[in-house]
Amino acid sequence: MLATGHCEAVVIAEPSTDMMTAAAKVAPSARFVGTLDELLTEDLDGVVIATPSAQHAEQSIRALHAGRAVFCQKPLGRNTVEVKAVLAAAKAANKLLGVDLSYRHTEGMRRIKQLLKAGDLGNVMAIDLTFHNAYGPDKPWFYDRLQSGGGCVIDLGVHLIDLALWAMDFPKIIAVSSHLMEQGKRVSQDRDHVEDYAVATLKLASGTIVRLACSWRLNAGCDCVIDASFYGTGGGAALRNIDGSFYNFVAHRFKGTTHEQLAQPPDDWGGRAAIAWAQQLKKSSEFDPAAEGLVAVSQAIDLIYQSGSMTGEPTGQ
Repeated sequence: MLATGHCEAVVIAEPSTDMMTAAAKVAPSARFVGTLDELLTEDLDGVVIATPSAQHAEQSIRALHAGRAVFCQKPLGRNTVEVKAVLAAAKAANKLLGVDLSYRHTEGMRRIKQLLKAGDLGNVMAIDLTFHNAYGPDKPWFYDRLQSGGGCVIDLGVHLIDLALWAMDFPKIIAVSSHLMEQGKRVSQDRDHVEDYAVATLKLASGTIVRLACSWRLNAGCDCVIDASFYGTGGGAALRNIDGSFYNFVAHRFKGTTHEQLAQPPDDWGGRAAIAWAQQLKKSSEFDPAAEGLVAVSQAIDLIYQSGSMTGEPTGQ
C-alpha cells in the first residue's frame, strides 16, 4: 500500500525493537512511538491495527473514539459482542471501518461475485469451502483461546465464511452444525485448547447449504489447499489455489462437464483490501454501511464454536 502511493505511514506504534527495525525498512520516513495513545495524539487520517486478535476490538474502538478511520487485521473481534462494539463506535464517530478480508479482492472472486449478482449460476444450492494449511501459526498467542478467540476457524475459516456470505449478499444463517478437533480429539469451548481441524455445515435462509473444512498442520501433501466453490441450478464457479500456493489462484465457471477459465495468475491481490480502504478514505472518511456484514461473519463463527461445544448439535440464530 505504501509503494503504490495511496497513503503515507507517518507514525508507527511498536513496542518490539525487532519489529520496529523491520518496519523501518518498509517505511523509512515514519517516526516511531511506543504506544497507541501516543500515536493517537498525531494528526492522522486513519490507523491500521496489526496486533494480536485480543487487542483488535479495544484498539479499534480507541482509534475510532479519537476520530480516526480504522483498517484492522482479521478478525475484527474474537466474538460478535466485540465486533458489534467496534461497529457501534464506528457509527457513533461516523468513521470509515475496514478489515483485511483480502480474498474478496482476488480477480477470480470478483468475477464469481459478478456471475452470482447477475444470476448466471441460477439458484445457488451449495457452497463448498476449504482452507487446509500444512503449517500452524508461529506465534504462541494463536494457541491461547483468550488471546486468539479460537483456532483454525477464526484464523482461516473467517476468510472463506466471509467470501460465501459476501458473495451471496449476506443472507441470514438459520442453522449450524460443527465438529472441532485438536490432534484428533474433540475440543469444546470450555477447554483452553483451540481446534486445529474443523468441519461445519451452515444452512442459509436462501436454502443454500455451506460446507466448511479448515485446518492447521494437515498432511495435505502441499503447503495449502484453498477452495471456494459455488454450485447452482444454472452452473457453477470456483476459486482454487494452484499447486499448493498461498498466493496463486485460478477461477473457473462450470456448465455440466465443461469449464471456462475466469481468472489466472499473475494477480497481485494481497494488498488490495488495504488499498481499497485507503482509496475510499481519500474520498470520504464517513462510516460505510457495508461494514455491517462483519457482524454476520462473526455470528457465523460464534455459531460454529457454539455447535462444536455442544457435540455437533445444530445451532441457529
